[in-house]
Amino acid sequence: MNWIIRSTKNVKFHTNLHEVLKPIWNNLAVYKWILTDLDFISDQTLPINFDKDYFVLDHPEFEQLYQSNTQIIWGIISAIPNTIEPDTSAFSVLSAENTSVWEPDHFLIQESILEIIAFDSGYTLVKFKDINLSDTFKEYFQEQAIDLQKFNEKYRTGA
Repeated sequence: MNWIIRSTKNVKFHTNLHEVLKPIWNNLAVYKWILTDLDFISDQTLPINFDKDYFVLDHPEFEQLYQSNTQIIWGIISAIPNTIEPDTSAFSVLSAENTSVWEPDHFLIQESILEIIAFDSGYTLVKFKDINLSDTFKEYFQEQAIDLQKFNEKYRTGA
């Protein structure tokens, strides 16, 4: 339930949240979103900026980002249930460059049911705790979604 997208066949660029979340978007209304370690390009006014280390967005705020044509270059984007109040004390020190992002089933934000790592405009890592969301995602992206463990074995020696 850990995938990596490196091709841009189904996505115009890494990481375009509208394209990455498209197959599962209708199932994500009951989550709030944590975004940290962000670097992005956008020509629109968004509920994120470079003034804070992290953001906690409700669904309508995140939908603004989802509907935009924003490129997330670096970042950690996590969906957590609306009913959970996360401990935000560690969010500002999380990094998409941490080697643990490459570990299957390792979530930087433990409360996440879905975690997206935007890695230097070249890779999008997507991790799921919900098998149904993962299966829907994989079915949509097919061979474009590569199993993270297999990717690591082939390309990341020593990972």
